[in-house]
Amino acid sequence: MEWRGRRGSRNVEDRRGIGRAGAGGMGIVGVLVVLAVGYFFGIDISPLVGTIDNGGQQQGQPRELTQEEQEIGQFVSVVLADTEEVWAGVLPEQAGVDYADPTLVMFSGIDSSACGTAQSAMGPFYCPNDRAVYLDTDFFRTMSGRMGAGGDFAFAYVIAHEVGHHVQNLLGILGQTMQARQQSDQVTANRISVLTELQADCFAGVWARHASQQFNSIDDGDIDEAINAAAAVGDDTLMEKAGRAPMPDAFTHGSAAERQTWFKRGFSSGQMGQCDTFKAAGI
Repeated sequence: MEWRGRRGSRNVEDRRGIGRAGAGGMGIVGVLVVLAVGYFFGIDISPLVGTIDNGGQQQGQPRELTQEEQEIGQFVSVVLADTEEVWAGVLPEQAGVDYADPTLVMFSGIDSSACGTAQSAMGPFYCPNDRAVYLDTDFFRTMSGRMGAGGDFAFAYVIAHEVGHHVQNLLGILGQTMQARQQSDQVTANRISVLTELQADCFAGVWARHASQQFNSIDDGDIDEAINAAAAVGDDTLMEKAGRAPMPDAFTHGSAAERQTWFKRGFSSGQMGQCDTFKAAGI
């Protein structure tokens, strides 16, 4: 993915150098909030990155960002700008809805959001309450080192997926699915969550198709990286890596095969109308 030297977004808030209390100071209530937010909005990767309380370590002092962190921040800003440009055209054209840019918050370790506590072990997530994507950029290191899903466009896919949730929010889909989950039994709620996540994967594919055509910055190898990343964050893959047997009724984001299929469907068509996971499931 060609991203260096390109325009970045103004809608990035970088909190990584700000000193904040570490996860060890959260207490049991804070841990429960993390788990709740992780279930509804993010991917629970705590089995892959250690315990949630992180050994009681604290992060109390501001610090300078490393050169690597600064470069990652620039990359995230460029990807977000690409999503803004694509969706500003695609959403009105295909859905008749104006696009409103989300904010992307980069943080380290632990932070606060309008949806509760943001913590690294949840993975990236979208908070509809403040229309913001929350991302601990160390997740990219986890993807490369522990999940076997490295590469610039693999990381771009993660951002595009969360922006896909923002698109769902603008369309009113996210609110409807959250209400439906709250009114359903656990198995049904999990299935609705899976369909919501798969649609966000498909929207990420739609973005990738239009970004490729619009910016000429994406090649076939980049798409392979995204497809590999989609498999790496499949519920069955994460459960197996954590030493657990995959349990489909407990899936909240979809299997590796499902996530790959829906991303590819969005990419091959470039059409939001091909991303109705609920209709495809008979819901």
